[in-house]
Amino acid sequence: MQLRNSDSTYGLVSILLHWLVALMVFGLFGLGLWMVGLDYYSGWYRTAPDLHKSIGLVLFAVMLGRLLWRFVSPPPAAPANHGRTTRLASKAGHAFLYLALFVLMLSGYLISTADGRGIAVFGLFEVPATLTSIPDQADVAGAIHEYLAWALVIFAGLHALAALKHHFIDRDATLVRMFGRTGK
Repeated sequence: MQLRNSDSTYGLVSILLHWLVALMVFGLFGLGLWMVGLDYYSGWYRTAPDLHKSIGLVLFAVMLGRLLWRFVSPPPAAPANHGRTTRLASKAGHAFLYLALFVLMLSGYLISTADGRGIAVFGLFEVPATLTSIPDQADVAGAIHEYLAWALVIFAGLHALAALKHHFIDRDATLVRMFGRTGK
C-alpha cells in the first residue's frame, strides 16, 4: 500500500489519520461523559479531566497534521457514480467535521485555561493560557463544548451510516477506499 493518496484511493497515512481521529473523538466523548459524573471523592476526579485535556491536545496536533497532509496529498476524486448533490454533500460534511473538531478543541482549551493556568500534557510539557479575559469564559466555552461534542458524535455517526449506505445499497467504492482498496 502506498503512503500517499492516489487518484482513486486513500494512502496509508490518510487512512491511519482518519481512523486515529475517529478513535480519539469517540474515546474523548466517552471519557467526557463519564468524567462529568464523577464526584469529588472519586480517585479519577482530577485524573480523568487531565487525561481528557492531554488527549484533546494530542488530537489537536493530529488534526493539524491531517490538515497539512490534505495539502501534501489531496484526497482522491469522488467515485464516478456520485452526482453533483452527493459531491457537494460530501464536501460540506467533511468541512463541518473539520470545523467542528477545531471549534470543539478551541472551546476545550478556553474552558481549561479560563483561570489563567496552562494545560499540562501528560506531565511532559505545558500549553500556556493565552486567552483568559473573555466574560464568563468557562461557562460559555463549556456550553459550546458540550453541545458541539454531541453534534460532532451524532454527525460522525451519520458519516459512518452514509459510508455504509454507499457500500451496501449503492455498491460503490466509497467505503473500501478508506481501507486502501479501489473497489469491488
